[in-house]
Amino acid sequence: MFITFEGSEGSGKTSQIPLLAEFLQAKGYKILATREPGGTSIGDQVRAILNDLKNTEMQPRTEVLLFQASRAQLVDQVIRPALNRGEIVLSDRFADSTLAYQGYGHQLDLALVRSIVKFATGGLTPDLTIFLDVEVELGLQRRAEGGEWNRLDDYELKFYQRVRQGYMEMVSAEPDRWVVVDASRKPEEIQQEIRKIVLERLTGD
Repeated sequence: MFITFEGSEGSGKTSQIPLLAEFLQAKGYKILATREPGGTSIGDQVRAILNDLKNTEMQPRTEVLLFQASRAQLVDQVIRPALNRGEIVLSDRFADSTLAYQGYGHQLDLALVRSIVKFATGGLTPDLTIFLDVEVELGLQRRAEGGEWNRLDDYELKFYQRVRQGYMEMVSAEPDRWVVVDASRKPEEIQQEIRKIVLERLTGD
């Protein structure tokens, strides 16, 4: 099963995924956790370029293509092999992030972005996507307090508002794949809900 986690800045994805992985491993599941951009040696090099605050001149189309380069490598080198081995893959972001950030956020042509994403993923789609939803202002505040500020955190507020709205539209379009989790709560409460959602999908209960 391929499970992805999406959310705006400060939603807590990165801290929740290891907790879920540990929980599922304790129950006997084989887990592979990865992240975007990155997850491979090539992808991590692309990630460094994308995150570097010095790269202020980067154009939205450049951003899209760099993300897809990293993603294509991750899909072929890591994700598909793990799925073929019968493992559960947990990914911190995937293709929906490109639609949310570059499509809705930068307001690029959505049909064109979807076509580029499909080429990069080879058509791979998550079985379940958990959207950790948090108000934009709160998420950015958390991000700033966490001390990990990068180029993708440095856009204007309206950009992140468009990103969140984009996520909501994707949730509405595919309600069977997406589950929205209120990420404004305490981390332990969020983790409990995530575990419940994932176990229900895995066991069919």
